[in-house]
Amino acid sequence: MEQPIYTTRAHVFQIDPSTKKNWVPASKQAVTVSYFYDSTRNSYRIISVDGSKVIINSTITPNMTFTKTSQKFGQWADSRANTVFGLGFASEQQLSKFAEKFQEVKESAKMARDKSQEKAETLSNHSQESGRETPSTNQAANINGTDDEKISHVGPEAALLKSENERLKSAVEQSNSNAKKWETELQTLRENNARLVDALQESSANVESWKKQLSTCKEESDKLREKIAELEAQCNEANQEKQRNAQLTLRVQELETELQDKEQELENLRKQAEIIPHLMAQCEDITTKLQAAEMKNKELEGRIEGLQVEINDSRQKQGSMKGELKKFMDILDGKIDELHEFRQGLSKLGVDN
Repeated sequence: MEQPIYTTRAHVFQIDPSTKKNWVPASKQAVTVSYFYDSTRNSYRIISVDGSKVIINSTITPNMTFTKTSQKFGQWADSRANTVFGLGFASEQQLSKFAEKFQEVKESAKMARDKSQEKAETLSNHSQESGRETPSTNQAANINGTDDEKISHVGPEAALLKSENERLKSAVEQSNSNAKKWETELQTLRENNARLVDALQESSANVESWKKQLSTCKEESDKLREKIAELEAQCNEANQEKQRNAQLTLRVQELETELQDKEQELENLRKQAEIIPHLMAQCEDITTKLQAAEMKNKELEGRIEGLQVEINDSRQKQGSMKGELKKFMDILDGKIDELHEFRQGLSKLGVDN
């Protein structure tokens, strides 16, 4: 019976059979992917089931290779299934563990194949040696025996020779079948090599596309840097506007202080007018001045309201500028992270190649 020896979860993909370039999702979500070991056949398989549908049933052979194409994606070609499987993991650690297990299982499959070949060669050599030794033994017996013994052993010797000929024929047929198996394995190896060459060419094309994307990202990064410089200049202008607003605020406070002084002076004049009736003429003059001061106060209040409106507009502009700056900084951070991931992917791809 097959037993699971390692289990993980990943998104399963298969290569598009028509284009041999695009990936087709085999599962809508992450599914269980397991390594199984068959102790009776001494073989290993990768199996994944989505509901009642088997989406991966790949027997691992020593000729297979698991390739990491990115930080979280890996693939391998299965010549028997005539397809290429791809797995997308949630983290780089899961991908590394799966790749290490693939290499371990591959080595085990290779050792099992070597042992079976050695066993077959041993049986073949043993049958050939037994077929060679029997006629020579009979010949020695005939030579050392008398004439009567020679005559009496002619029949059994022919039977032994016939049986040994049949054994030799079966050994030759077994070697022919082994040769056919080896030819089949050689053809499989050639097909795998051709697929690997196609995969290498595809990887080279992907590298070129990634280079183009990298150059595009660099151009976008330069544009974003220029935009940030413009926003910084606008921020400097906003700071200058803020300083002007602060100066206007101080001016408004000074005007308010003057207004309070004027009001206090007006109050004192009113008190003097109430206390000293004979200063009515002076009170009329003071009233005239007061009216003028009130007019001036209204003008100052109008100016204060205008300045307050300008301050509010400046604050709104400054807030909007800060929001735009923050958005552009977030976009720049995202682009820089993508650039970093592209560089790591390119470096790992270069190491794998």
